Amino acid sequence: MKGRENKPHIGVFGRKNNGKSSLINAITQQEIAIVSPVPGTTTDPVKKSIEIFGIGPVILIDTAGIDDEGDLGKKRVSKSEEILRIIDLAIIVINEYQWDISENQLVEKLNELETPFIIVNNRVDEWTAERRNSINNFPLINVSAVSGEGIDNLIKGMIAAMPPTSYISHSLLGDVISPNNKILLITPIDSEAPAMRMTLPQVQTLRDILDNDAVATFVKEDKVEYYLQNFPKPNLVITDSQVFNKVSPLIPAEIPLTSFSILLAKHKGDFQNYLKGTPYIDQLQDGDNILVLESCTHQIACEDIGRVKIPNWLQNYTKKKLNFTFLSGLEPIHDITRYALVVQCGGCMVTRKQLLNRLKLAVENNIPITNYGMLIAYINGIFERAVKVFIK
Repeated sequence: MKGRENKPHIGVFGRKNNGKSSLINAITQQEIAIVSPVPGTTTDPVKKSIEIFGIGPVILIDTAGIDDEGDLGKKRVSKSEEILRIIDLAIIVINEYQWDISENQLVEKLNELETPFIIVNNRVDEWTAERRNSINNFPLINVSAVSGEGIDNLIKGMIAAMPPTSYISHSLLGDVISPNNKILLITPIDSEAPAMRMTLPQVQTLRDILDNDAVATFVKEDKVEYYLQNFPKPNLVITDSQVFNKVSPLIPAEIPLTSFSILLAKHKGDFQNYLKGTPYIDQLQDGDNILVLESCTHQIACEDIGRVKIPNWLQNYTKKKLNFTFLSGLEPIHDITRYALVVQCGGCMVTRKQLLNRLKLAVENNIPITNYGMLIAYINGIFERAVKVFIK
């Protein structure tokens, strides 16, 4: 999965030949979607990365008609419905007087996912009746993809409807650190470390520290003692979770300690349910099924944290024979009830909405969830210390 997946996602939905593709072209002012008078031109969802003033970089997704028919049409509709779980905002495109079971079902699913939506009449220049301001008690935005009429109002509507946390990235550490604080960042360099660069969570954390006018220092795990002996005491230590066992004995108890993964868990994950779910590790039994969710796709290395290290650590800690299933990217989860525990990565490559929707199925079925970093802290006996900095 590419880094662009971290941008807010906006899905465009509606019936066949309602002008969804034309509307996307009008918003972007580019011919990025195929337009044809033949119904059903759009088959698989098509993504386009653009910049919208007032929101920033977003992903626009063109989808197949929600009323597509036949065996192939049902598969197209199913693909469009999968998109509902990864978007931050939906645009529902209608024609004059058009609203029945297809639109009602779409709105019902969006409400279940707590995803905001706006409704757009895309062919106001073809309307013969007096223009309406609402349909089915929902506000209506009238535009013309052909003439460009109303597109500015549509973009204003998108900005107003988009959840602020989707595009205004609240600070990772703003409520934890202060200007001039000294933050020590511990970053192992192993086979999983990207060549000649830092990982995305490390870069995001560094930028946030600078934005908060604090001071950041990076060291490898074998330089922690040297740093503590030769430099001023840090106000906070953030480490890669994988070296909690090496680092935690070295950091004095009065210095707050956490990890990049736990930082992301607080920033965009279901933190409260992670806190509740993590201790369930002690209740795991022989034969329990564990679901490990990776939010990116990558080549598997011998030191892979999700597929190698966590299964080994978890079985060594529990002394139980456990079964592991691994899902990468945003693959759908089938039969969530067969799992005793869900383990989610930090989620640096996905949006908060995508991550929460992915975990929602487990939460609704009362299946404990945890996060890579919180799991590792727990089995190393430092769970309370590692999350304390984020609990007020």
